[in-house]
Amino acid sequence: MERTSPPSLRISPWALLALASLLLLAGCGLSRPVDDGPMSEDAHKVVRTAYAQMGKKYRSGGASPQKGFDCSGLIWWVYKQNGYKVPRITVDQASAGYSVPKNQARPGDIVVFRTGSSPRGLHTGIYAGGNSFIHSPRRGEKVRMENMSIPYWSNKLVAVRRVVR
Repeated sequence: MERTSPPSLRISPWALLALASLLLLAGCGLSRPVDDGPMSEDAHKVVRTAYAQMGKKYRSGGASPQKGFDCSGLIWWVYKQNGYKVPRITVDQASAGYSVPKNQARPGDIVVFRTGSSPRGLHTGIYAGGNSFIHSPRRGEKVRMENMSIPYWSNKLVAVRRVVR
């Protein structure tokens, strides 16, 4: 009997990142992730661009890697780098693209959270899959990925907006 080696598998770094995120979340006993659905190449690029900004500092009014980002500046800049126009202001980003049910979020979607009581008390991020999102949280913090299943975020999610199909 001739022995053959198994065929080699090529797995993209993004697939590995998504798998690692899902395994970490599954191990924490957290709630079931929202439906990621199929991801278009453009949506993949949006998530990759946002991911590349992780570790950049928060800056109020910031909208560039050099100066830093506020939450809406990160969204605006990431989409702009990928050829999409979205509003610069959070309250306007909350109506960008079209609405999708919260449980049908896909990577690349804008996630909108109500973090304050005023009409402008909103916060935005980019859904990254595996029930996580990338955002620029607040002064003194850096762009990072967070789990949307933790009570703070899950209780505040008010909308999911799809810009990239």
